[in-house]
Amino acid sequence: MVWTQFRRNRAGLVGLVLLSAFLSAGLFAPVLAPYDPYEIELESGLKRPGPGHLLGQDELGRDMLSRVIYGARLSLVIGVIAVTIGVGIGVPVGAISGYFGGLPDLLVQRLIDVMLAFPGILLAIVLVAILGVGLVQVMVAVGIVSIPVYARLVRGQVLSLRGQEFVDAARAVGATSGRIILRHVLPNTLAVIIVQSTLQIASAILAAAALGFLGLGAQPPAAEWGSMLSNARQYIRLAPHSVMFPGLAIMLTVLGFNLLGDAIRDALDPRMRI
Repeated sequence: MVWTQFRRNRAGLVGLVLLSAFLSAGLFAPVLAPYDPYEIELESGLKRPGPGHLLGQDELGRDMLSRVIYGARLSLVIGVIAVTIGVGIGVPVGAISGYFGGLPDLLVQRLIDVMLAFPGILLAIVLVAILGVGLVQVMVAVGIVSIPVYARLVRGQVLSLRGQEFVDAARAVGATSGRIILRHVLPNTLAVIIVQSTLQIASAILAAAALGFLGLGAQPPAAEWGSMLSNARQYIRLAPHSVMFPGLAIMLTVLGFNLLGDAIRDALDPRMRI
């Protein structure tokens, strides 16, 4: 039923195709890339797109198509790992906080309020400044930024579920609180978590690209879209292709996740099937 509903959403299918293309590019980058993304040809720097180099070359003469393909691998890995950190910490925190309530819930929610009071990118910059500059630090920082999003979302779901009849029935037969949370409450929040994760991956990719643009993400010569934009911004008039193609890659990837997330949300909503 979910797949049937999903297939009716043309925007969702477009998002699925876009993400499949970038995922395939990332997985098979060594096969698909026509050149070594780190091979330098200074005499061909900023060469425009042509038969030999379909997307042109950057300021150091590296093939843009190869670097965009390898950039898909880095950006998707950053997004997935960052969201995994957010889910792995935020979901248990939100579930426990919402189920038990009381003073622990109050303290956790005030901490989450403090984290949410900061703009996400600003908090990520602060965390990178503390943890250090690098790809791993970016993934950890973006993952920490996503923790309060999941904690607040799951807490709200748990608050509405803990008073349901099936939870009362589980308590009546002697189920422990841990079993109730794991077997009865969290499974009923999976749909919301899945939808949020697709959208959160897009946000994580944008945040990682922003940090890379500021020089706080993946360091040269890594083929990461944000750092590629940062390196090429001073040549935007002389060689606009060096900025356009990494920017398009970021835009299409984020668009794909957003379209897919909206389609999954509609497909999982029982009211959409009526």
